[in-house]
Amino acid sequence: MLAKTGRNALRSHSAQIFRFRGCLFTDKNVLCRTPASRTAVTQAAIPTIPASVDDKTLVHLFDHPHTSKFPSFSHTGLFGHPSLTHPRALISLTNSTLVRAQSLTERILRARESRGELFKVVKNLDRLSDLLCGVIDLSELVRNAHPDRAWVEAANHAYESLCEFMNVLNTHVGLYEVLEAVFTDRDILDRISPEAHATALIFWRDFEKSAINLPGPQREKFVSLSSEILVLGRQFLREAATPRPPASIKPSELSGLKDQGMGVRLQLQARFTQRDLLVYPGSLQAQMIMRSAPEEEPRRRVYIASNSSTPEQIQILEDLLRKRAELAQLVGSKSFAHLTLDDKMVKSPENVSHFLDALMDHTSPAARSALRALSQRKQSHLNTPPWPVIQAWDRDFYCPPEPPSPPIPLPPLTIGTVFMGLSRLFRHLYGVTLRPVASASGEVWHSDVQKLEVVDEEKGIIGWIYADLFARRGKASGAAHYTVRCSRRTDDDDVASDISVGDPSYAELIRESVEFEAVKRHRLPGQDGVFQLPLVVLLCEFARPSASRGATVLEWVDVNTLFHEMGHAMHSMLGRTEYQNVSGTRCATDFVELPSILMEHFLNSPAVLSLFSVDSTVSLAPVGNHHVDPCHSIDTYQQILLAALDQVYHSPAVLDSKFDSTEEYARLQNTRGLIPYVPGTSFQTQFGHLFGYGATYYSYLLDRAIASRVWGNVFSKNPLDRELGERYKNEVLRYGGGKDPWRMVSALLSSPELENGDAEAMKVVGRWRIEDEVGLPGRH
Repeated sequence: MLAKTGRNALRSHSAQIFRFRGCLFTDKNVLCRTPASRTAVTQAAIPTIPASVDDKTLVHLFDHPHTSKFPSFSHTGLFGHPSLTHPRALISLTNSTLVRAQSLTERILRARESRGELFKVVKNLDRLSDLLCGVIDLSELVRNAHPDRAWVEAANHAYESLCEFMNVLNTHVGLYEVLEAVFTDRDILDRISPEAHATALIFWRDFEKSAINLPGPQREKFVSLSSEILVLGRQFLREAATPRPPASIKPSELSGLKDQGMGVRLQLQARFTQRDLLVYPGSLQAQMIMRSAPEEEPRRRVYIASNSSTPEQIQILEDLLRKRAELAQLVGSKSFAHLTLDDKMVKSPENVSHFLDALMDHTSPAARSALRALSQRKQSHLNTPPWPVIQAWDRDFYCPPEPPSPPIPLPPLTIGTVFMGLSRLFRHLYGVTLRPVASASGEVWHSDVQKLEVVDEEKGIIGWIYADLFARRGKASGAAHYTVRCSRRTDDDDVASDISVGDPSYAELIRESVEFEAVKRHRLPGQDGVFQLPLVVLLCEFARPSASRGATVLEWVDVNTLFHEMGHAMHSMLGRTEYQNVSGTRCATDFVELPSILMEHFLNSPAVLSLFSVDSTVSLAPVGNHHVDPCHSIDTYQQILLAALDQVYHSPAVLDSKFDSTEEYARLQNTRGLIPYVPGTSFQTQFGHLFGYGATYYSYLLDRAIASRVWGNVFSKNPLDRELGERYKNEVLRYGGGKDPWRMVSALLSSPELENGDAEAMKVVGRWRIEDEVGLPGRH
């Protein structure tokens, strides 16, 4: 999933996705997901194209990096910018960017003096945003990946300085008034492109969400509330990650553990110390007890310990929710959910409810069937009367989590073979391949980093991916996709007019910023205009191959991770818009995961899996329906319930003096949940997405439903069909956020009933199956 570090149109767009096993972490908050769908596989052998030189180079580059480094005969700075050869250069670039941004701001403020300048306001606002984001997003990558502390400190300075200036712009009344002049000029609105209009609306809405049109005292109150929310949010996240107190387990309660290895060790430890064991939530011992202890009591105590909260932790969350509600009402919205959702696909909390209600009704039969299966297991285990109640501490014992596995038997998959398969897949779908290329000395931040050109068969190079895939000390954990540079058209920038407005004494500083921008410019064959080509970075933490151990073999969940992240990367690469604010992944929060989730679905196809073979053919043994964990539907239903809880927590109800977050959670769990609420627990203080994704936790579910539909109706029968790939690229990927998502989905699926994205459309999507239901008995 993608998160934007800024809050408004003039914002930083650092796109971070952190994944661990079956969950997604964005800005350190967790959004759990289930593996992609599993379909029946019956094909025995599928021919593939012979391995090209680039295919073989990809395999060798990632599987044997210690022997695969290209020789470098040139020297440059980070990402090919000649000036960025040392940390001080980043500080200097920050200063020059600030001066040039001030000059461009002054130009926009004077726009009403000239009719021609008014027509350029939207373009210049987008350029101003891109000017700042170009350094902020680069700095975000450096501070999360660079091993040199001096570079990290310089990046922190750049990030904070430019974000501070961006926050000033977000509440700049003069800029708002100039944009208002554009929106009240019918001649301008009739003559600008739909994409320009969409970009202007982004700025307009974000200005208004920043209390720009309120009197001074109320704007000050808005700033004050925003600061309090930020402080409370950081406290909430810190407390969410704080270890919970241990549970005390008696040695006698560990007898009969299914995990004999660790179970025996724990029993011996208890006998030796002559004391009860202290089992900390989240530890291996806690996981072992939840999955292996036949006695209910130790599992119950570990569960309660894992979901406990202090009164202070609950108070921090409830203060955060109230401050958000106050801020929303200050700017005229009914609730924080109403404020947040009016520019999303769903448009309103009411539409979210339509979607979640329909999805809950559609998922409930499979989830309840799975729950009955667990109840039968519990009855057999404990010899109880029929249909004993499944408690929260029973789920992992009677249905232990299973690691994802491929839909067919596959040989070991190395990083290199997966990248080769990705390149071949993109060649089939889009006429695009990944080509390894040498990076100049100084261009990358670590020797692990490999540079890939993204090459279109007609246009040539259309962007770059820098792959930093191996774990190392000091590097951000998990997997992440960083958009360091967006695509946009640049030949009509009119930089000379920017410089003429600025203070002549700053000419040298402004020149440095102009030179930094010039490196990004490229003219594509057969395409009008000059474009800033996209540049993204993939961060993972796989084990590094070595001469002794050989190539790194990936678990299936890691293969899913790479496909997911490359879905984001290709969204960035194939997006071709004139404005960076709507380029690629710069789209609605509840639409941005569609391309990445859809990419995971391609791993269900034997034709796609055959692309992992270096040989001309690969044998795929016929198998029946792939095994599907029956508890996936229970987990999906629980995720829907959490999305509903997120809506409750961001409704007007939080301003009621009697609001109690624990009572609301218990009520929802007991009235609409599958498993009863456990008195004394308060899971909500560990629900980190309540900060980073307040009122939008439903987003991943929405995109899962749409992606499943797109896969089933468009790609599943012919996943390597070029015509289908071109259709998807031209209906969805190329527009980024420049076109209404509902119109894109409607056109792709040939479903006109979705085009308006109204309440009925939300109900329709809620009734679609999502990936964890595919393959379950009785599902269609």
